[in-house]
Amino acid sequence: MAALDDLIAELERSFAETQERMSDPAVYNDHREAADVGRRLKELEGPYKLARAYKQARADLEAARNDAELSEMVADYERDVARLEEELRMSLTEHDPADEKDVIVEIRQGVGGDEAGLWAHELARMLQRYAERRGFRWEQLAVNANDGGGLKEGTFAINGDGAYSVFKYEGGTHRVQRVPETESQGRIHTSTATVAVMPEAEDVDVEVDEKDLKIDVYRSSGPGGQSVNTTDSAVRITHLPTGIVVAMQDERSQLQNREKAMRVLRARIYEAERERQAAEQAAARSAQVGTGARAEKIRTYNFPQNRVTDHRVKLNVPLEQVLVGSFDAFTDALTAEERRRALE
Repeated sequence: MAALDDLIAELERSFAETQERMSDPAVYNDHREAADVGRRLKELEGPYKLARAYKQARADLEAARNDAELSEMVADYERDVARLEEELRMSLTEHDPADEKDVIVEIRQGVGGDEAGLWAHELARMLQRYAERRGFRWEQLAVNANDGGGLKEGTFAINGDGAYSVFKYEGGTHRVQRVPETESQGRIHTSTATVAVMPEAEDVDVEVDEKDLKIDVYRSSGPGGQSVNTTDSAVRITHLPTGIVVAMQDERSQLQNREKAMRVLRARIYEAERERQAAEQAAARSAQVGTGARAEKIRTYNFPQNRVTDHRVKLNVPLEQVLVGSFDAFTDALTAEERRRALE
């Protein structure tokens, strides 16, 4: 109990200090600083309210134990204290500040030729359905189809409060085992698609200096190399300090392509910085559910056995449930596992 009391005291001190900083004119007049402090205050509000409710419940319990007329309420107060203590501990675990952000998702065909491209296309559709079921908005930024009608690579945005907290678990290699339509012998093939999930960075998260950008414009081309636009509307942006390159050609307007490319560029720079920080914090890494690396096989979609297995939490879900975009069982299990490790 003493350890929790110490945490509550620290929480109350942090909340008071953050409120004080928020009213400081120097902070208020600094756009970046004000955004950071505002986010921090929002993060602390929930735990702070829980801490006050927990302290009140403990006081009520103590009063009931010392008052014969209230003795019949003791059991109820004990349940309240236990529930609030658990909620408070959960709220005080490490919280990823990126969880509330929108998301940039990059999906690429992996090994398996045309079948891998078809699988990447299906996976994109499944994730789109999941986003819409959760009340998020799905936006196509760039799509590069392959000759077999599949998806060679695609970049998408998912917008909505808490989008990253839901979709961060989809980063990695998604493996499918099934008989392709083109397979005449009925043999099962294994193909993969990779998914990269990045929080969409705001201007206050990533400062990109124009002097650090090399911008090339060129004529956009469709599949097979044919020109789809007679003007130089395609844009390639290279961030010189990091070497990150983003190309965008789906829009007819050079300005629109540039805006989309900058969104993806900021997200990649932000994610690269997050990965660098995580690598420096070995203790924090152990609290992750998997690394989210593209090379890591996170899930297998087994069509003959009609099941999908998430290898991180050893969970099996019926295939037909997942194909229509119901990933909730995986998200819930992975969220619970992440919290359990953080509590440890």
